[in-house]
Amino acid sequence: MIKHAYSISHTLYLYTMPLLKEWNIGATGRGAIWKIEEPEAFFLEHTGMQLPDIKAEKRRIEHMAGRYLLMEVEAEFPIHTIAKDEHDKPRIPEDEFHFSISHSWPYVAVAVDTDNEAGIDIQTWTPQIERIKDKFLSPAEQEDLCHDPKYYALGWCAKEAVYKWMGRRGIDFKEHMPIAYFSTSLDINIYIRQNKIPQMAFTKSFITTDFACSYVDNAIDWAIY
Repeated sequence: MIKHAYSISHTLYLYTMPLLKEWNIGATGRGAIWKIEEPEAFFLEHTGMQLPDIKAEKRRIEHMAGRYLLMEVEAEFPIHTIAKDEHDKPRIPEDEFHFSISHSWPYVAVAVDTDNEAGIDIQTWTPQIERIKDKFLSPAEQEDLCHDPKYYALGWCAKEAVYKWMGRRGIDFKEHMPIAYFSTSLDINIYIRQNKIPQMAFTKSFITTDFACSYVDNAIDWAIY
């Protein structure tokens, strides 16, 4: 647990940041997941950010919490320089760090890599995933995922993580990113069809009682013979 003291009107409060999981991604990356328990004022003070122009309070907190977690993973992360590129992918100047942020209240996940593109996604359990499965999974993919809602959610996370890793618009999750391999050990390989040279993205995942999470661990060019 990482504890922070925060003072409001001369009253001292102690907030505990539940860093639920932190791990290596490849040779140069790190991932982390954290459960949000701090109030909005905490993030304003500890990030030095201005209040985001976001109407919903939870969304504002998620926005700031993701940036705060980037600094917990990489102390020198320049969160104030984050800006979207022409494909709406968040970046920092000169790609000093590649990174990806995902949030599904009350959880935030980040991936940071000094050398390679990053992609991560987290999703708390919701009945909605069952209703929208046909929008991102083909019938064959649903069969491969054992017609199990928890694996549907994991399939969404894996595809969303690859989408963030790619950082390109105009991607159809069923047409351009079919699942090429799935194992109940939670490895999911995504075949990327849209690029001139097809690629295979290898994602790793985990499931808890509260959420599913996937991240891109590696990718290679994939020749078709």
